This record gives sequence, structure tokens and C-alpha cells, in this order.
Amino acid sequence: MASVRIREAKGGDCGDELAEFENLSDQVKISEEALRADGFGENPFYHCLVAEILPASGELLGPCVVGYGIYYFIYSTWKGRTIYLEDIYVMPEYRGQGIGSKIIKKVAEVALDKGCSQFRLAVLDWNQRAMDLYKALGAQDLTEAEGWHFFRLEGEAMRKLAGK
Repeated sequence: MASVRIREAKGGDCGDELAEFENLSDQVKISEEALRADGFGENPFYHCLVAEILPASGELLGPCVVGYGIYYFIYSTWKGRTIYLEDIYVMPEYRGQGIGSKIIKKVAEVALDKGCSQFRLAVLDWNQRAMDLYKALGAQDLTEAEGWHFFRLEGEAMRKLAGK
């Protein structure tokens, strides 16, 4: 396998492939401009790592981005600083080569460097391959172990709650 490097993303590195993979592309409501501003502006809401295949010596092509991980920091009143891996994606033709694991390991390094005590992520219930990977890397399924369910408010429900 070619050499893989995990690095901080630049403004144009991340795309919309993940929504297509999760069969949720109809739910994407954010523009590319907003995505860039929110992740690469003065006060980013998220951080992004990219996985790129490095060219072999003598090849004319430059590095090729084949995956990414988007993460941000949250806070637990029980555990303190926490990192949350919102999205991880590896192009289908590069799966099964350890690239996803490398992205996850890099996020874990960032978490430890920032003094985080937890690393959280979620997965759709049909993605057994991802669940198996996370468990193999030492993650605990909180739905199974503790019965946690995650909820979301958006749009009209959020406006109604806020009285707006």
C-alpha cells in the first residue's frame, strides 16, 4: 500500500461524500461556503483532518485526499474536556487498508494533547463494519452498556423552544 499521511485540512479538502455514503444526502442543508467559513474561519466551530495518499518517488502527481475526520470539543460535567468525532469518511476504494483507524488514532492524539478525558463518536445502526472497528479500537457502545439515547432539536422545534 502507498504511504498515507494524516494532516490538518485546508479550506478545500473536505467534501460531501459522507452524506452520500450514509444515504442522507437529501438532509444536507449547509453550503460549501458555510462549511469553509465554519471550519476555517477565525473561530472555527470544527476541525478537520484529512488522509492523503502520498505519491511514490518519481510520480508526477501530488498527494491525493482519500478520507477525512471532522471533530470538535465538547464538555462533560462528569468527565471534563471531551473530543467528539462528528464524521469520518474514507473513499470506498481505499477502505479496509487501515486509513480510518489512522484518522481515529490521530483524533485520539489530539484529544490527549488537549487534555481530554473522553473521545466520543456515534454511528448509524446499519453500519456494523464501523461498529466492529470502533469496538476493536477499544470504544464502548454506550447504547448497549448504559442505555444512552441521543436527541436532536432543529428548525421549527428549536425556534418554538426558544420562543422565536
